Parts: sequence; C-alpha cells; structure tokens
Amino acid sequence: MSEEWYKIANEDAVASPAILLYPNRIRENIQRMVAIAGDPGRLRPHVKTHKLPELIRMQLEAGIGRFKCATLSEAAMVAECGAADILVAYPLYGPAIDRLFDLITAHPEVRFSALCDNEAQRAAFEQTAKARGKQLGIFIDLNVGMDRTGIAPGPEAVALYRALAGSPWLLPRGLHIYDGHLNMADPEQRATESAACFLAVQSMIDALGQNSLVPEELVCGGTPTFPIHAKYPERSLSPGTVLLWDWNYALKFADLSFLHAAILLTRVVSKPAKDKLCLDLGHKAVASEMTPPRAHLLGIPLYEHILHSEEHLVVSFDGAEAYSAGDCLYGVPAHVCPTMALHEKVWTVVDGQAAEKWHVKARSREVSLR
Repeated sequence: MSEEWYKIANEDAVASPAILLYPNRIRENIQRMVAIAGDPGRLRPHVKTHKLPELIRMQLEAGIGRFKCATLSEAAMVAECGAADILVAYPLYGPAIDRLFDLITAHPEVRFSALCDNEAQRAAFEQTAKARGKQLGIFIDLNVGMDRTGIAPGPEAVALYRALAGSPWLLPRGLHIYDGHLNMADPEQRATESAACFLAVQSMIDALGQNSLVPEELVCGGTPTFPIHAKYPERSLSPGTVLLWDWNYALKFADLSFLHAAILLTRVVSKPAKDKLCLDLGHKAVASEMTPPRAHLLGIPLYEHILHSEEHLVVSFDGAEAYSAGDCLYGVPAHVCPTMALHEKVWTVVDGQAAEKWHVKARSREVSLR
C-alpha cells in the first residue's frame, strides 16, 4: 500500500477542516474485529466512536446484530438501521427515562436495555415501565475498578439483581463490566489485571447461581481489553474505536492491529514565521482534551506543537518553509471519538477521491423518532 494512501486527488473539492473516512479500511477493521471475537454474534460494538448509520449497516452486513450506545440519539439511529438488540450504556435519569420508552414504543421490533446501579434508579425504571405498559431489559452496571459508574460486585449488587428478577416490568438481562481503567501498554499486564478484576465478578455470578439466577449476557470490556475477554466464550465484547482507530490507541496498543480509517484534512492558512505553519485545525475541528499533539500530521516525521486555539493550530518543523498558504496536510486524530462529534458531515474516500458525504447523524443530543 502506498505510504500516501490517505491523500485525495480532488483536494479542491473539500472545504477544510474536514474528516475523510475510508470505507474499505473500515470494512477491514470490522473483519479484524470479528476475527478476534471468533464469531460476530459475540460482539456488541460501541457506536459512540463513529455515530454513523452507514457504519452500523456495514456491521449488520458482517453478521453483527447487537450494539452498545452512549446516548439515546445513538440508540435511535441504530434502531432505524434495523439492529435487533440495543443497550443504552449510560445512566439514565429524569426525562431520559421517558425518552427511552418513547424509543421502545416507536421500535417494538428492537430489544432495548438500560444500565442500573442503584435501587432508586431501579424503582424509577419500574415506575415508568408500569405506567407505559412496556417491559425494559436491565443490565447491572458493575464498578470493577474504574470508579466512574456502577455498583461494586458483591451482596448489594446481588440484591439489586434479585429485585430485578422479582419485577414483572424489568427483565434482568445480565451484567455490564467495563474495565476502561485497564489501558496499560503491556498486553500481559493488561491480561493479568483483567483476570484480577474479574474475580469479584465471578464470585457474584456464583452467588447469583445459588439464587437460581444466571445472567443471560456478560457485556465486557472496551477496545484495549476485548481480545482478552474474547478468550472466554461466555463473554460479549464491546470494542468501539477499532472501526476508525486513532493515533493514541495505535501508539499505545502495539498488540492491536487495526487500520487508521479517519483522517483530518487541514490547510495552511498562514505562515507566521519561516519554520511555522498555522493550520485551520482548531479546537472546533479536533478533540482538544488530550495532551498535545491532538493530531499526528502524516508525512512530517517530527514537529512541535506551538499553539492550539478555537480556530488555529500552529506547528513548527524543519521544512515548513516549503509549504504555501492553501496547501493541504493530513492528520490522524489523537482521540477520534470526540473528534467525530465535532463534525456534522464527513467525506468518504473511494479510489483516491473524496466522494459521498455522510451525515454524522447521532452527534445530535436530541432523540429523533420516525
């Protein structure tokens, strides 16, 4: 493959800053994800990375039927694409609970589930389910060390699961086990820590079994740990970033072999000094929560990140004087998930040409029903 595979012949057709997506590379990443899982039926990929119906359809074509979402907008998008099973993997409260039941009403063919990690939330789900006359699947969200959401695996979590099992409106569907804190570069250390985290989960599963309760599904991990969980056939797998593959993950996780499939196209808008370029790649075009550099500029081996503001990115490197205002550069986002959410539309690249525009439909926070 050409070292400059990312370049497009029709740069003049694309207003910058823009995201270019490469469908053939995305399909290859899906196949690699399925190969690690061993069976597409084991996968429940997270859609928050891309938020695109076209990528949902690619995964459906690959035999993947279950998905995980962070927002109700994402859940609505996935339902409209024809997926059979959707987990909203984010704590829902207030009006969000009613909106979830709006989705259930609009898509009776879809099996919807939500997360729960406390009794008050369980009671709120049950009250709304009864009022709406609709059952809701629930996964207990377990905190296995990230300390972000979830309940610790143990007696309290077992009691919460038993309460679900005793409800005519809430259906206990399993356990959600996200170990996002296990992001160390060494795969052996990651595997060791993952096994340690799962000890308490297994003890809880054993305790549930003593109450004749068997979790239907164990939704495990994210991108860094899904190959580890893949070794256990009873576990479902929830990678997300693998479809587009950003720079930080590629740099950190050398054991994971995926292709960069989302590239930022940016232009030189000014030359403030001989060795400096100002690009139109500000905070509004590339996620800025990470330590700089927020994008890896392809074809430039070494550069210094000088300044990053809302509309501008200033970089310095030997050879900058060879560029002219208006020239295009290409970069891999350091963190692709929030970067995608900054763009209303993205370009697809086919045979070296920017072609069709895709609407990043689920970047909206508003739930859109048919």
